[in-house]
Amino acid sequence: MTTKAPSSVQTAPEQSVEKMAYESVKNIPTVDPHDQDRLGFNVWRWLALKNDPLEIAVKSAGARFLIPEEEAVEKIRQNLKQLGVTL
Repeated sequence: MTTKAPSSVQTAPEQSVEKMAYESVKNIPTVDPHDQDRLGFNVWRWLALKNDPLEIAVKSAGARFLIPEEEAVEKIRQNLKQLGVTL
């Protein structure tokens, strides 16, 4: 049995919604890196749809934070503003 090399990964453009969502959560302290992945996905979904408040998107990620959840939401909000996202 042989093992193939993994597929190459194409990074998102700097100003894409995906890049901004994941950048906004990269410094949020979580228990596991996968918590940040889920959080980034939920922030991306929130940016794309904006159906619910940001707090609900963060809560639905199920991320395990090392800081209070309210503080994480505020940091994400600040990071998004710094990236040029209007809230």
